[in-house]
Amino acid sequence: MPLPEPSDETETVGGSFARHPHERYRRWRETGEVRKVRFSGPAPLAGWVVTGHAACRTALADPRLSKDGATERFARYAGLPTDGPGGALTTHMLNSDPPRHTRLRRLVQQAFTQRRVTSLRPGIEARVTALLDALDGPDVPDEVDLIDRFALPLPLAVIFNLLGADPADPGILQVRCHTVTGDEGDGEVSVPTAEAMLDRLRALIEQKRAHPGDDLLSALAAARDDGDRLTEEEVTSMAFLLVLAGHQTTVNLIANGLYTLLTHPGQLAAVRADASLLPRLTEEVLRHESPFSMASLRYTTQPVTIAGTTIPAGEFVQIALLAANRDPEVFTDPDRFDLTRDASGHLAFGHGIHHCLGAPLARLQAEIAFGHVLRRFPALRLAAPDHAPAWQDNPRHRGLLTLPVRLR
Repeated sequence: MPLPEPSDETETVGGSFARHPHERYRRWRETGEVRKVRFSGPAPLAGWVVTGHAACRTALADPRLSKDGATERFARYAGLPTDGPGGALTTHMLNSDPPRHTRLRRLVQQAFTQRRVTSLRPGIEARVTALLDALDGPDVPDEVDLIDRFALPLPLAVIFNLLGADPADPGILQVRCHTVTGDEGDGEVSVPTAEAMLDRLRALIEQKRAHPGDDLLSALAAARDDGDRLTEEEVTSMAFLLVLAGHQTTVNLIANGLYTLLTHPGQLAAVRADASLLPRLTEEVLRHESPFSMASLRYTTQPVTIAGTTIPAGEFVQIALLAANRDPEVFTDPDRFDLTRDASGHLAFGHGIHHCLGAPLARLQAEIAFGHVLRRFPALRLAAPDHAPAWQDNPRHRGLLTLPVRLR
């Protein structure tokens, strides 16, 4: 269902935006860092878009930009379906404000510790090796899709292992979603897929309550703080968030990174020659082609002035991370992919109280994946270097649909 018709002050952006966002973002930064935009297409979006690095960083930390129920609020505004799993999958900390957000994050952090993330390294190494072994056999065609065969199954296996699920279980879902019809398109999760995930997660949580293990889902179910604990719905919703955000971010990070390396032979040669550049590679990919073009949705609870523009109360705000990360005020020659630069000021994982809790895990997987792929396949190259890449048709995501390569 289409969004309401835009007003005269709204700039309407068509389907080509997802294929060439950087050109549009550059113009917006140069002609005013805040503007009202309507994105048409299969994943409709509307609101005030913030583009400059300083403006985005300020907006990400502004408590007057609320996330409490923002997803449901936008669905009602846009006339989108509001039936389906609903609150069972959206009562997580990414969709809430303090004090509820503070409570949820405190409880979740008890379970999602740095020690737990660090302990996953051997398992990630083993999973990467197994996936690449499967690509290195005599019966494997020379041309493969690295998303389908590597960048997607890796984070899914890591997340399900983290939750204490068996990746070989036929009930585990392939949650790389494109459109409601299953066609390639926007990368969003359809209602049927979400409902199936909800059923599977509820069954898994029930299993963990009965037979807890040394896994994140058992820890979430058991987390307590001064007698407080996560409700059944909150555990389910948080697990859904981990599966969804955990795999989407990492699939895009790995695929975007490999594609960008393969289109920048000088940087590819540098990282092949010096493995110590792998952490810099990960940060520069996060800056140059951030896995998400925009932060999760917010709306103003009162008039807010950002970069000289006042946004009225009750308006949706889209914070363009991809635009912020190519702001020349912060990054010299920002469109250049450069492993020697300090990219640490990027906003790919957000800023403030909603900074991505899973950022260390995404970085760990990407660094391991990049290193192993480059060592295993020294002749790796794009299958069709002259063909334009196929990007998800979604203004919020920055991810490839496919990554066809030749391995040998």
